[in-house]
Amino acid sequence: MKPLCSSLRSVALTALVLLMAYGSGFACQSQTRPNAVLAPESPVVAEGEAYHWALPEGFPVPSIPKDNPITAAKVDLGRHLFYDKRLSVDGSLSCASCHEQKRAFSDGKVVPVGVHGDQLTRNSMALFNLAYTPILTWANPQLRHLEVQMLIPLFGEDPPELGRVGQETELLATLAALPLYRQKFKAAYPEVDQQRGALFTLKHLTQALASFERSLISADSPYDRYIYAEDDGAISEAARRGEALFFSERLECFHCHGGFNFSDSTQHAGSTFMEFNFHNTGLYAEYPATGQGLKDVTGRPEDSGKFKAPSLRNIAVTAPYMHDGSVKDLDAVIDHYAAGGRADHPNKSGFVKGFELSASERADLLAFLESLTDETFLTNPAYSDPFVRY
Repeated sequence: MKPLCSSLRSVALTALVLLMAYGSGFACQSQTRPNAVLAPESPVVAEGEAYHWALPEGFPVPSIPKDNPITAAKVDLGRHLFYDKRLSVDGSLSCASCHEQKRAFSDGKVVPVGVHGDQLTRNSMALFNLAYTPILTWANPQLRHLEVQMLIPLFGEDPPELGRVGQETELLATLAALPLYRQKFKAAYPEVDQQRGALFTLKHLTQALASFERSLISADSPYDRYIYAEDDGAISEAARRGEALFFSERLECFHCHGGFNFSDSTQHAGSTFMEFNFHNTGLYAEYPATGQGLKDVTGRPEDSGKFKAPSLRNIAVTAPYMHDGSVKDLDAVIDHYAAGGRADHPNKSGFVKGFELSASERADLLAFLESLTDETFLTNPAYSDPFVRY
């Protein structure tokens, strides 16, 4: 297999990835009810304050790396960093520029644009329930830790996103000069020598960002209330009929989008193994050289066109779809699978075989997919821009 950072084209970044690589062990976090949501202008979260997960009864407990235990202070710091445009080389972009809360932390574009105007090659994935996601990005089985993945938008060059390659020292110095971050880094890492050089490190920055991203839990859609709270009135009769279609062998949707997170790449604190898969959905007869999917990493012809099946939670607000953003809306998604894909490909999944739907069945299926939208998640102040004054 190609090394993790072969596409990054940076010797310095290669060393960083090796230094930042985390172990595979995960620690179980206790499930408790959330504290009151912090106001955007709230003071620094107290050192050592426990982080409380907001999970419905029966929802699995997330998996958290042993070497980056989640705390409220880390999440608070990570939230500020996520929305801070100072992370980009010219102060024009932040993580949130390509991951908007109202779109379930996707961006509504075919593909995002980096700090220098370069188009990226992949559609921005929605960010939620990442603590349940064993494999990150569309088609790289080696990217398993948010702490490592964050190095790519920060320092990647092919193409550049935030454009900070070669500027690790400058970035950390910029943050260290701000009283806000001196307070928040100290609160997040109280055990560290308070000298700025020891406190403001790339490892601490990426750990905090990863902690905030893991805190993005979506579990309060109408369908969740129907399933977990047993609220029969939470979804419509049309959505119930659409549910039956979705989980039928006739449509086959559930094979790749099943389980509590509507994905076949999942893990949680009680998992006995890491589950992940990649699929070719017949999007192209010949995939472009820059978009071979899993083959870009493995080099194997049998992996051409294979990508991860993302979660279908909040799917109604994350258009356009597919790894390249080439499918514009949910109607077009249904058209794609009803036709058995756009094109024949030797690697096409056997589950993409086509089907017929009446107009009323299509409406029912759409109603079910729309019932997966979690408005609580899309509007939760705890996930919003802390620099915006209300």
